[in-house]
Amino acid sequence: MNVAYKEFKSFVFKPMYARSLFFVCVLLNSVVACAQSFETKVDDLILTAFSNKSGPGAVFMVAQNGKTVYQKAVGKANLELDVNLTSENVFQLGSMTKQFTAISILILEEQGKLKVTDLVSKYIPDYPSGDKITIHHLLTHTSGIRDFTKMKSLASIAQKDMTPKMMVDFFKNEPSDFPPGEKFDYNNSGYVILGYIIELVSGETYEQFVKNYIFEKAGMAHSYYASDRNVINKRAYGYHKKESGYVNKTIISFTVPFSSGSLMSTVGDMLKWQNALNQNILLNAKETQKAFSKYKLNNGEEFTYGYGWHVKQINGIATREHGGSVFGFKTMGVYIPAKDIYVIGLSNCDCNSPTQITGEIAALALEMLKNK
Repeated sequence: MNVAYKEFKSFVFKPMYARSLFFVCVLLNSVVACAQSFETKVDDLILTAFSNKSGPGAVFMVAQNGKTVYQKAVGKANLELDVNLTSENVFQLGSMTKQFTAISILILEEQGKLKVTDLVSKYIPDYPSGDKITIHHLLTHTSGIRDFTKMKSLASIAQKDMTPKMMVDFFKNEPSDFPPGEKFDYNNSGYVILGYIIELVSGETYEQFVKNYIFEKAGMAHSYYASDRNVINKRAYGYHKKESGYVNKTIISFTVPFSSGSLMSTVGDMLKWQNALNQNILLNAKETQKAFSKYKLNNGEEFTYGYGWHVKQINGIATREHGGSVFGFKTMGVYIPAKDIYVIGLSNCDCNSPTQITGEIAALALEMLKNK
């Protein structure tokens, strides 16, 4: 073994240095070929799915050990102005918002202001079956509460400014779908209630709480509670696709999805979010782990959802995943703890879901790291 190789090997395996996907390729004596292979393969995946460069598109990012190793923007941020998307564009996150809501609840638990075992009735005394539904049930989508997005009357409030209490009152008297803890059934209503509880317990609005305890602490300077009225620098505009072509997204009041789907961010800020979780900047390790644990139904059956994340696998390796969908936007993020790999895709047309491609990119990153 020559001296140069010894020095390089020593550098690579020192834990203080971030080791990207490409370091692995160097060890395989094919750094150029391997780097090109990864980038080219990811490019091919993205450009095949988002082939219309004159339409709305998406931004993708791959990070390892907290550092960006790949990013790509394709398509337009604004069709009317013919502005290209970049990695700095701000997208609506849709249900990826639930991650922030869940962590906000755990922050309040760490502060000693609530417990996930608390009953809903402790905070909303008149909530039907509130003496049987816990905060844990809301976090894990096991409450049995009717999902307001499935209610036919939703159109009647979609463009109204609603307070959190008004939103809870909108669906609280709907019949339950099942007893609490009996099954997992993805539910937006539960996360609206969680946002309301955050406000009741903290004395701050949900928007203020997330900004103060998450965005600012994590350094997420380009993340917001969504608004169609505020001027948001580098906003990506959302679109639908019709037979006649693309149209601007349907306007809704973001007070309706509220804490279940009303945040905005960039791929760079979402990496800061992931890093803040890993580094226990927002919560201690024990409390944070509650978000990524698997839980059981009343019958003892385990299901694959923690608090705000699906807990799944890619090729037998554990992942933490969540996507989002809101008028004009679709999003997906996958984190692989064992390899500290984070992959995220944000699209500004609800006609183009990044879910499958994000998963394929994550699998490809794992393949590149198989000899690590």
